[in-house]
Amino acid sequence: MKTIAVLGASASRRKFGNKCVRAYREAGYQVYPVNPAEREIEGLPVFRTLDDVPAPLERISVYLPPPVTLSLLPAIARAATAGSAGGTEVWFNPGSADGAVLAEARRLGIAARPGCSIIDIGRLPSEFPG
Repeated sequence: MKTIAVLGASASRRKFGNKCVRAYREAGYQVYPVNPAEREIEGLPVFRTLDDVPAPLERISVYLPPPVTLSLLPAIARAATAGSAGGTEVWFNPGSADGAVLAEARRLGIAARPGCSIIDIGRLPSEFPG
């Protein structure tokens, strides 16, 4: 089964971090929501940190403000290195990365993909109403 961690996953169905959880579940992924303030999202257990996720990841999708994203890049790089044999894609969704984030991601060897990870799997965020 394909795997994804959603950094900034949210229990609020209006937020994109929740729409991503739902979209990837429907697409057949094993979804690992990551948020230190939540316990359960869409019936899934939530992990406090990316380091707590118990499986190699094929994708990481980020829904955090750039300063928070920047601070988490070392953990993202660790998870990406430990990821699947084909490598771990890291999606920086709109609003989660700025020039500093993308430059540091490149420096750390992260396979950065700026863009909407929901659209990448052929879905639209609007298909997942709040």
